[in-house]
Amino acid sequence: MPAIAYVNGRYLPLHQASVNVEDRGYQFGDGIYEVLYVYRGRLVDEALHLQRLARSLGEIELPRPMSAAALRIVIGEVLRRNRIETGLVYMQVTRGVARRDHPIPSPAPRPSLVITARRKPEPPADIADWTAEAITLPDERWGRCDIKSTNLLPNVLARTEAKRAGAYEAILYDTNGNVTEGAASTVWIVTREGTLLTRNLDRHILPGCTRAALVEALQHQGIEFEEREVSLDELCAAREIVLTSATSFVKPVVRLDGKPIGNGGPGATATALFELYLRRLT
Repeated sequence: MPAIAYVNGRYLPLHQASVNVEDRGYQFGDGIYEVLYVYRGRLVDEALHLQRLARSLGEIELPRPMSAAALRIVIGEVLRRNRIETGLVYMQVTRGVARRDHPIPSPAPRPSLVITARRKPEPPADIADWTAEAITLPDERWGRCDIKSTNLLPNVLARTEAKRAGAYEAILYDTNGNVTEGAASTVWIVTREGTLLTRNLDRHILPGCTRAALVEALQHQGIEFEEREVSLDELCAAREIVLTSATSFVKPVVRLDGKPIGNGGPGATATALFELYLRRLT
């Protein structure tokens, strides 16, 4: 059965799905996207993702293509037509089709909405099967990384450099020597003193939905953690490093820039976070 995509009101075989060459998403990257994990038919952290989508749209003055209720129906139909129970849903909203000119068009064109889905395995039962290596790179992205924009060229280049180095992720740091986030993930560390840290939310990092879900779970469990700037030195000296995202789930980094982190395996905190995540799924 061919994969099915939703494109501006139509369900089409993926190989037939397309947008106009003058769509501003293609011309300028003038759009927003979201990625959701679906687990056994349930959209994980659905409310968090739809809230973040709405916030990102508002930040770039892009109207919603449809109501949240209608969007849920379309997502469900894409999953049904693709017969996906566990996998990923990708949503992209762009400003739509207009003559190529930099300013936001007035009157506004109709936004374009594309939704696709693909299968993805469930998280492994054992965190030992889910470890990763990472490298560090300067953060060369734009100044509004809190907006989940489709402008991802620096992320693409960073992820490519990581792959060429045999690593899973590139952990980025700013001009002050502080960690921002991964090219496609949130970064957590456990310091030498045993403190669990992640960077505080600001314009320089994406408000990760898996991050938010874990923060809620940690608070519910009474597990202490801090949200503040994390220096590159702290990262390199950390007992543990953990990546979180809708696609990484909770992934421990066991080597950084070719050097082992801690004992070179998943630590106690990473294991606890991983178990919290698995409990949230069920």
